[in-house]
Amino acid sequence: MVTKRLKGSVDDADLTRADSLAREIFSDVANKWAFLIIESLGERTLRFSELRNEIEGISHKMLTQNLRMLERNGLVERTVHPTVPPRVEYTLTEPGQGLRATVDGMCAWTHRYLSHIETSRARFTT
Repeated sequence: MVTKRLKGSVDDADLTRADSLAREIFSDVANKWAFLIIESLGERTLRFSELRNEIEGISHKMLTQNLRMLERNGLVERTVHPTVPPRVEYTLTEPGQGLRATVDGMCAWTHRYLSHIETSRARFTT
């Protein structure tokens, strides 16, 4: 997951522009792993291994990449405790909590329309 480093202001939030900072942010966070990490963290603070256990199917590499991206975008805070071995914890920031409301809405939408989507998919493949 490589993102361009665009510079911009709030005025650059036009998703229709290819060089929009908003489009870059949207591209970063609109993936299944980011959604699942945000949903798993919720209002909790979790260690890396706890997060990995929460999200079935995520590899060490994908969890690391997505946590770094979420931290870069200011959505997740990473805290390293000076112990041996080091203890690293992750928690959602205020903007991360704001995005979580959207993720919760997406999860609710999925639960509400899952059978409709399954029926449509079955009909489409026959």
